[in-house]
Amino acid sequence: MPPAPHPRVARPRRKRLIVLMTAAIAAAVIALVGAMWGLTGDGGSDNLSPGARSLPWPEDGQASVWVEGVGSLGTKGEQKPVPIASVTKVMTAYVILKDHPLRTTDPGPVITVDRKAAQESGSADESTVRVDEGQRLTERRLLELTLIPSGNNIARLLARWDAGSQEAFVAKMNRAAAKLGMRHTTYTGASGYESTSRSTAVDQVKLARAVMRDAVLREIVAMPGTEDPVTGATIPNTNTLLGRSGVIGLKTGSSTPAGGALMWAATAQTHSSKRLILGVVLHQRADTTPQEGLRAAFDSSGKLIEGVRRSLGTAVRAQAGEGPLHGEGPLYGEVPRQHTFA
Repeated sequence: MPPAPHPRVARPRRKRLIVLMTAAIAAAVIALVGAMWGLTGDGGSDNLSPGARSLPWPEDGQASVWVEGVGSLGTKGEQKPVPIASVTKVMTAYVILKDHPLRTTDPGPVITVDRKAAQESGSADESTVRVDEGQRLTERRLLELTLIPSGNNIARLLARWDAGSQEAFVAKMNRAAAKLGMRHTTYTGASGYESTSRSTAVDQVKLARAVMRDAVLREIVAMPGTEDPVTGATIPNTNTLLGRSGVIGLKTGSSTPAGGALMWAATAQTHSSKRLILGVVLHQRADTTPQEGLRAAFDSSGKLIEGVRRSLGTAVRAQAGEGPLHGEGPLYGEVPRQHTFA
């Protein structure tokens, strides 16, 4: 009879087998959780599995939710392109940081405020931030002013700085959207002021997933406020859900044709790890006032976030047995720290 294999030879084989079995079990759990919730594509109206139908989806408009490591929880409402207002600025910031990447501690290059941005500061018809011609502000500060108080004039200033003109920058935005698979999205401006910038909730979730991979953007959208570049006063974040129910971002939008829109990011605790939840609600109370639409977007998003957070841990534990997917944490590393702003 041949001699028995030496234990030191057999042990690595057992370790490899354990690793393969663990990977197979994890893949099976993801598939089972996805089956429970319903991993969906672009879909049409109310593309939901039985598990997702119990969530408090908005009654009107459209919505989509994605959980990293699990997949789509479904879509609600017809996924047709609608005006997205200032949610547009998420793509503006995304393109700027693709062209001019920053580290989290890096303020970036200094940019001079041009006459156009200063003149637009006084517009009574749109959301702007007061800046003075010739003022010098860093890329990081201008990104904060674009995303936190939603300065339309600042978004257009960044577009001109990056591409020479807003029109040339918009072409970059649309190319970036195409690369992300946003097949039902068209951008016509850098700020979202134009009602012709249109998208779907499903497409905007694709953008949210890309944005949350950038540490600088994750940090900015989690900030409760930023400093007024002229007075030094604190300008609060337009996202009033921030810091509640695990919300760590992302961006508001509102106008009469768009109604209320909100792209949001939140975390949910699933037994021993945190999950990143991304969602978008669009066209809430459209054709009313921007204020009424935004209130509706906050209300519908808040209820949806709470519903997902309550249900997700139960779903993962039920499918995985004793806990969540073992060894998995947030897809993008640590979630943003809780900011304070004095």
